Amino acid sequence: MDTAARQDTNSRLALRIAVGAMFFMAGLCFASWASRIASIQQNLGLSFAALGGILSAIPVGLMLSLPFSGWVITKIGSRRLVAGALTVYGASLVGLGLAQNSFQLICVLLIFGFSSNAVNISINTQAVAAEKLYSRQIMASFHGLWSLAGFAGAGIGTLMIANGVDPFHHFLFISVAIIISIIVAFRSLNDDKTVDSGPVFVMPDSSLIKLGLIAFCSMICEGTMFDWSTIYFRDVIHPSKALIGIGYTCFMLVMASGRFIADWFAHRFGLKTILQVSGSLTALGLLTAVIFPYLFPAIFGFILVGFGVSSVVPMIYSAAGRSKTMAPGVAIAAVSTIGFSGFLIAPSIIGFVANLATLRASFILIACMGVSVVVVSTKTKL
Repeated sequence: MDTAARQDTNSRLALRIAVGAMFFMAGLCFASWASRIASIQQNLGLSFAALGGILSAIPVGLMLSLPFSGWVITKIGSRRLVAGALTVYGASLVGLGLAQNSFQLICVLLIFGFSSNAVNISINTQAVAAEKLYSRQIMASFHGLWSLAGFAGAGIGTLMIANGVDPFHHFLFISVAIIISIIVAFRSLNDDKTVDSGPVFVMPDSSLIKLGLIAFCSMICEGTMFDWSTIYFRDVIHPSKALIGIGYTCFMLVMASGRFIADWFAHRFGLKTILQVSGSLTALGLLTAVIFPYLFPAIFGFILVGFGVSSVVPMIYSAAGRSKTMAPGVAIAAVSTIGFSGFLIAPSIIGFVANLATLRASFILIACMGVSVVVVSTKTKL
């Protein structure tokens, strides 16, 4: 291997490591917050109803960020945006630890949600740039690192709680780690400051809208598992108290693992096939848990759902980043806007249907979203 080829290989590897580090830090930031929600609720004396209302500030901030992130990424590039947004993300984490009342918590959560989406769009744009250098699918492995960081964040949170460390000092430790990672990784990130000077706000073409719909359907399923899987086990499966969370744990483990092998499958079988199989597994898993509401069939069903949803969003972001009509960052923002709305409305859909009928009936409806992934991906040119 000559010197030029060796330098190219080293540069490509450095970019992949740097982007992976940003994904990991983003996941660690979110998981650190999630691990201390109960502590903050107790410290501020919040009721469940009050906490639920306050937590809605995160998706509000996220949705406010969508048009801004799509615009600013075309002005400063994804490298600068990811550095700035991830810094704000980590700093807002510290702010959450400092909040002394509900109003302060809501204000910081708005910033937390806003910066979280800016990080999401910019790191996925960086991941698209890394994929182009490898000429094959590697997007899902980056999302796998985000999921892996979720376990790391939960473990650190458990350790902090066990040793009586308050949220502020816990979050300060994580924030410092994030800032150090940004400083180390920044030079290796893709420098895309020369960006498309075309119009920023354009109507996504039909292919991007279809990608957004696939993400929308899959993220409804994913959001359901995040918010309702434990409740489903408690109220429908009726396991012992120690096993109430086992369905959610299995789902998370399999989803994280699936993201590390999804790229290989996509390279081997193609994107369309992966999406069709993913939607089928999601629907089959949900129906298994509904038709056979017993411990082991339900666990098996949730494992299938974990495999099913693991690769959809990473694959969709990858495909959006290769759009011929929009810059990668803007295309990802457009697809993210459509897709993430599914994640936000999932809890309401489940609650409404469960109130009218039963929780099992609501899961049947969500299974239809898995079928929709198959149908739309079949009709989409990928």
